[in-house]
Amino acid sequence: MTKADYQNNTEQDLKKRLMEELKETNIMALPKVVKIVLNVGAGEAATKADVLEKIKEQLALISGQKAIITKARKSVSAFKIRKGIPIGAKVTLRGKKMKHFLDKLIKIIIPRIKDFRGIPEKNIDDHGNLNLGFYEQTIFPEIDFDKIDKIRGLQVTIVTTAQNRNRAKKFFELLGIPFKK
Repeated sequence: MTKADYQNNTEQDLKKRLMEELKETNIMALPKVVKIVLNVGAGEAATKADVLEKIKEQLALISGQKAIITKARKSVSAFKIRKGIPIGAKVTLRGKKMKHFLDKLIKIIIPRIKDFRGIPEKNIDDHGNLNLGFYEQTIFPEIDFDKIDKIRGLQVTIVTTAQNRNRAKKFFELLGIPFKK
């Protein structure tokens, strides 16, 4: 059995189990992952120019794809941020890279979190998307701790076609994402 056969076999098993759990008769109505977005916000980028380049490099290592710079949508005088200045970076993963990252997230990254007790159910929004926040980028094996300038947070959003929280929770549980009991 080749790797592709094994992967297709597990996807078919997942779809069968999901159809039973959700009591769905149409396979096209099952939830699926559309995209994964990795986002790093850096308010300090307003004053330091080289910060965004380091963030882009780290995101490229983590995701295997080039990051784009995000700009402020509106001015906030308390944080000395003006509309249009660069304040973060993001990467949107789709296709094979998305599946690879999701597999890595479930099997490698989540088990590396210190004092992990499960993901709260409130991290699933009303549209069925899962939002995960990591306090430091060093839990990713691609990041060398000696080469980072500062520990930064990272947000991962898994966008699905699930219409509500219950369908999304069952889908994520079958994928192998551990939730709080």
